[in-house]
Amino acid sequence: MKADKDKITRLLKTARGQIDGLLKMVEDDRYCIDISNQLSATQAILQKVNNEIIQSHLKSCVKDSFDTGSEEDKDEKIEEIVKLLDKLSK
Repeated sequence: MKADKDKITRLLKTARGQIDGLLKMVEDDRYCIDISNQLSATQAILQKVNNEIIQSHLKSCVKDSFDTGSEEDKDEKIEEIVKLLDKLSK
């Protein structure tokens, strides 16, 4: 992985803390909207992590493939991105 590992780790630990908080909120029968708001915040952090990783992948792995890779490698990278975009659009 070429993404900033410190940044990714920090964000994931934050999300983990939020998930722990969510579990406690559920156990404590907290108000539904409060739980939903916390879920949205956690999803936003996870989306940010995913965006960072995808951006890094495009700027490093895909770029390297197009600079020095075989046609087969380039086609493979394109197919990976197509599949990822399809998954993200659902």
